Amino acid sequence: MFEHDKLIQWAIELQALAQIGLTYTTNVYDRERFERIREIAAEIMSEKTGLDLSQVSDVFCSETGFQTPKLDTRAAIFKDGKILLVKERIGGTWSMPGGWVDVDQSIAKNTVKEVWEEAGLEVTADRLVALLDRNRHNTPPYAHGIIKAFVLCTVQGGSFQPNSETEASDYFDLDQLPELSLGKNTEAQIRLCAAAAQNAQWQTVFD
Repeated sequence: MFEHDKLIQWAIELQALAQIGLTYTTNVYDRERFERIREIAAEIMSEKTGLDLSQVSDVFCSETGFQTPKLDTRAAIFKDGKILLVKERIGGTWSMPGGWVDVDQSIAKNTVKEVWEEAGLEVTADRLVALLDRNRHNTPPYAHGIIKAFVLCTVQGGSFQPNSETEASDYFDLDQLPELSLGKNTEAQIRLCAAAAQNAQWQTVFD
């Protein structure tokens, strides 16, 4: 998959090195060189992936400070062996409730918040299933490092209401999954969460 494409990996590494250089250099000429290296990294990523250069540049050239991965949470909620998924308004594909972790939120609190916003459910965040490097497991390739946290949750109450992000919510049998938003969750990741839900001694999986 993505991690096996050396050119893309080199582009990501060049971006990170350029970002570190821009963070610590005090030399104006070095800053110009690092900015150009970052631009070249964005051009390589755009050429290799087919993503629009402006889209890649927004990610590659707008970061400040030391480069680190972003953090995304996904809530794994099961009922009678079925997984709860929400249908996204944009694209119409399905995913476990979740999203970017806000700067003032922990993984657990952010997961609870996302479930409420996207599925209308009050939940508790019970166990961490996995911490996965998105670009090792999900497609399409993304120009920035992302760590995905999958969290087993238990419903305490609430009901789905259409909102700005999702238009439907339902439970699905693992053998009859709808079209998934593969950048957010894959069948393999859903089955990993299902296995964790059945195992009280589950050990967190991480890359």
